[in-house]
Amino acid sequence: MSTASSARMPRREFLKTTGALVAGATILTSSLAAEPESGGHSGRLILPINRNWRYSRTFTEAGTARNFNDSSFEKVVVPHTNIALPWHSFDEKTYEFISLYRRRFKLPAAARGNRVFVDFEGVMTASTVWINGKRLGEYKGGFTPFSFELTQHVDWGGDNVLAVAVDSTERADIPPFGYQIDYLTFGGIYREVALRIVPPTHIDNIFARPRDVMTDNPAVDVDCFFEHSNGPRESLTIEAVLHKGDHALGHASKTVEQNESGRTTVALTGFGRVDLWNLTHPNLYSVRVRLLHGSQPIDEDRRTIGFREATFTDHGFELNGKVIKLRGLDRHQTFPFVGQAMPARVQRRDAEILRHKLKCNIVRTSHYPQSRHFLDACDEMGLLVLEEIPGWQHIGDQPWKDISVDNVRRMIRRDWNHPSIVLWGVRINESRDDHDFYARTNTVAHELDITRQTGGIRYFQESEFLEDVFTMNDFGFPLKPPNHPRYLNTEFVGHTYPTKTIDNVERLTEHTLRHARIHDQLASNPQYAGGIGWCAFDYNTHGDFGSGDRICYHGVTDIFREPKPAAGFYKSQCDPEDEIVLEPAFHWARGDESIAFSKAVVCSNCEHLKFYVKDKLIAEADPDRTQFQHLKYAPFVTTMERFFEPWGDLRIEGYIQGKKVIEKNFSGKGVSQKFSITPDDTKLVGDGGDTTRVVLAVTDEYGAICPFVNDAITFKIDGPATIIGDNPFGLVGGTGAIWIRTTEQSGTVTLHARHPVLGEQKVSIAVSPSTPESA
Repeated sequence: MSTASSARMPRREFLKTTGALVAGATILTSSLAAEPESGGHSGRLILPINRNWRYSRTFTEAGTARNFNDSSFEKVVVPHTNIALPWHSFDEKTYEFISLYRRRFKLPAAARGNRVFVDFEGVMTASTVWINGKRLGEYKGGFTPFSFELTQHVDWGGDNVLAVAVDSTERADIPPFGYQIDYLTFGGIYREVALRIVPPTHIDNIFARPRDVMTDNPAVDVDCFFEHSNGPRESLTIEAVLHKGDHALGHASKTVEQNESGRTTVALTGFGRVDLWNLTHPNLYSVRVRLLHGSQPIDEDRRTIGFREATFTDHGFELNGKVIKLRGLDRHQTFPFVGQAMPARVQRRDAEILRHKLKCNIVRTSHYPQSRHFLDACDEMGLLVLEEIPGWQHIGDQPWKDISVDNVRRMIRRDWNHPSIVLWGVRINESRDDHDFYARTNTVAHELDITRQTGGIRYFQESEFLEDVFTMNDFGFPLKPPNHPRYLNTEFVGHTYPTKTIDNVERLTEHTLRHARIHDQLASNPQYAGGIGWCAFDYNTHGDFGSGDRICYHGVTDIFREPKPAAGFYKSQCDPEDEIVLEPAFHWARGDESIAFSKAVVCSNCEHLKFYVKDKLIAEADPDRTQFQHLKYAPFVTTMERFFEPWGDLRIEGYIQGKKVIEKNFSGKGVSQKFSITPDDTKLVGDGGDTTRVVLAVTDEYGAICPFVNDAITFKIDGPATIIGDNPFGLVGGTGAIWIRTTEQSGTVTLHARHPVLGEQKVSIAVSPSTPESA
């Protein structure tokens, strides 16, 4: 019997939610590298199969046959989007079709006698899988991982053909679909794929649960899930080892008897105090688990963990016993031109922007589980996460609900070792109450993970409260007072005040102040655990949302991840020891306001500001404690009628304890002076998928963006890479971005970018060789 397996779900937990049995298997985790690896002397092999796919935008049943001639199909690398798109103003029907992917592979000789699974990390939206012409089943869901066992149907010595029909239509039987949704789902095999070769008796999953972390005697309870072979069950030993880097700190083992179920717990103790995981020092450990028969290793796997206590209480959110006011943004995982099909490097970059550029301490994965690479980066950078299941307002019929409950299982079993995740979102975003449904989702979450609380995003306070934390979208001002002791605001501003980088200064300034006002109120009451604003990045949407070009301009950055002035507010809330911040919430222009320039708003963590025009001191300002009584670093708001004369260059100086610590200059000429191209990375890997963003900018002579420049930039690329994006590309608000993706060769990539007036800039990127895939 073919099985579509739930991410790390024990075999005993069968669910008939997809037309095929849902049984226990694992997907790639953060402990698994991008190259083939084996677990020491065990039989486990993880073989990435992201290259050498053949792709057709047209699906036919004949194309699933083993001997089908697919030589005319396009050769692609996953992550892959089913069709290239403009960055805005396109119809979602463009990507709503059924496509076909095919991949040939050979199994290594070491695979014989083992079990073989194919693990998909994410395919949008429904996937029907064949191996050598044998249909294995359909998996319904675009945001959660799934697996199929291939063992019974593989050719152990010859070629095998994996075929996947990908239905990317908005099917009403699959969450989040069935009514309207305010985001796009795109199509294709947009996350990684691997073959997993494991012994007949093998480790299925690991959940390492730290406890007593604040004491001198912390411990880790290691839940080991394993699958027995079909033959006689012999006594086995589970061995667990705690590591800090390469250093083993603690060891424990336990005998697993023949009649024992597929789960056992091993307690690691006696290793002494540990370095806690926190926002500034996100210390990470790993747990290695081996399955042994006598002294002979059978299987081995490991997980990355962190030691921390994270709890929502009636006086806010506590991390390791310290109250921390949460300040974050919601994230869609979508990108221009390719939808969701971005590889690890680009996914990780979003976490870096949120944590280090915007200084957030929490992110919400709105409105679905997101890339494991993004979550790995959150672990490593100290960025807290609220992760939630797929959905947007609509609740479907009973089979739809069953899939949603299964999404809870898959999300938690994939991600329960991430120390960054502090709250499971187990309710469809902004849906109405449904007692039986949400009793199920909460029960499943609590049964699977006793270490974390649950939340459920709603927009009305009268909602039945079944979760541990009342998570509330409140777009009003002032905010509603907390009506439960554990209360977190999860959306605000957003669609009530969409703002583009090209809007006039009054709107850009007001957008900034609205975010500041909300966080000031959140700081006024300890029962507000904090707030997660809507949202980090502008995003593509349906025609019945957005601003007329199918973009929701709700972000504090644009769709290319470049900041609007409101981003400066979030950045300014960090401690000056982290970074000294001075970010004006205005363009330096004499006539962009309705009555010339009259009000300057600056977001800064300085204590005092001085404003100069043409080197003449015009004004001084302190933080606006009248409007923002509760923020540690309040914005500066000052009126400057005297800016009329003289007009010229602006200089703002920031002071702390009477000492000038930062200075920024802005030209009064209104003339484009510089054109720059800046890659996020200058070293890539030639695996056919590695990608980096290249930011384009036109600035004044001081480096400040010229906000109304829309010139067309033309590109030429030399070397082993391709451009993702428009060529020519029209700048938006003086800036924009394209992405560079490597081919499967090494060498030097040179990108030439030409501005029609300011001339050409170029940048070089080194592409190193990658290890060939083994299957």
